[in-house]
Amino acid sequence: MRRPSVRRITALVAAGLLLPALAACGSDDKDSGGKGGDSSLVIYSGRNEKLVKPLLDKLEKAVGSKVEVRYGDSAELAAQILEEGDRTKAGLFFSQDAGALGALSREGMLQKLPAATLDKVDEAYRGSDGDWVGLSGRVRVIAYNPDEVAEDKVPDSVFDVVKPEWKGKVGFAPTNASFQAFVTGMRVLKGDDVTRKWLEDLKANGAKTYAHNLATLDAVEAGEVSLGLVNHYYWYERVAEKGEDRVDSRLHFLPGEDPGALINVAGAGILKDSGQSATAQKAVDYLLSKEAQTYFADTTKEYPLAAGVTSTVEDLPPFDSLQSPDIDLAKLESLQETLAMLQDVGLV
Repeated sequence: MRRPSVRRITALVAAGLLLPALAACGSDDKDSGGKGGDSSLVIYSGRNEKLVKPLLDKLEKAVGSKVEVRYGDSAELAAQILEEGDRTKAGLFFSQDAGALGALSREGMLQKLPAATLDKVDEAYRGSDGDWVGLSGRVRVIAYNPDEVAEDKVPDSVFDVVKPEWKGKVGFAPTNASFQAFVTGMRVLKGDDVTRKWLEDLKANGAKTYAHNLATLDAVEAGEVSLGLVNHYYWYERVAEKGEDRVDSRLHFLPGEDPGALINVAGAGILKDSGQSATAQKAVDYLLSKEAQTYFADTTKEYPLAAGVTSTVEDLPPFDSLQSPDIDLAKLESLQETLAMLQDVGLV
């Protein structure tokens, strides 16, 4: 397995990605497994433990092997894998977003997946090199407080949230991976100059920053801000927990293929030469099975991506009705450039 250049590792450290991952994951822990062959599987998971642990517990039974899961931020885990190179203990990378998978693909660290696996998912939601596959989808939306703004006054474009009428009324989570993936998508779709100007305008317009999507949604419901830039499923999870009549926010799905309507995916890729390929392949196929896809649909409120499984979440717009921008998700791999831009603008 080819190892990344010193220049690339230095860039990742400078971007604040690598050191936190090393501290959190302890890559030198001698008791943590290593290349255990196909008798065991080590998963580096950028998905939140609370969200996916029940599913991964079922996965262990499905693949018939011991499974060890290390949880962390997707970008940080990807950076750790890049640093570890052919010493990595990961057999499978379960990423929160396509960008982190794309970063590993660009460095040639993921193995090709069989056509039978890839063909379960539309080609728009898998790696263009056939070395990773999307498992579940989520769409960027604008959450709004109906006591603060009428539905027909909510902006139809993310570019409109930087207008003077929204000064100090917009919340977002700049350190969150999904926001950073959205910014990367804007860079791909509109170019760096347009994206930088939008970020500068967002900051100048007094947009308020929060630690994550849930905190942003909380701020919308508390009336701290009128609008919040979030992923759709956080709202649907809250509605399932509390009931819609007790949730003081609503969602606006953006029309017209706006960058703010990006559909990103959680996905998986198998590490080359890990000694765990056969078990990792079983794991990927399980995550695309009806049982796992139904879990994504019903429990995490995301869109299932495998053919033949549809969401049963009440009032969730059908997947094929979403007006998302046409983008190659593999191009979201330029995360470090996005982080550098966010740092230059002073948002992270």
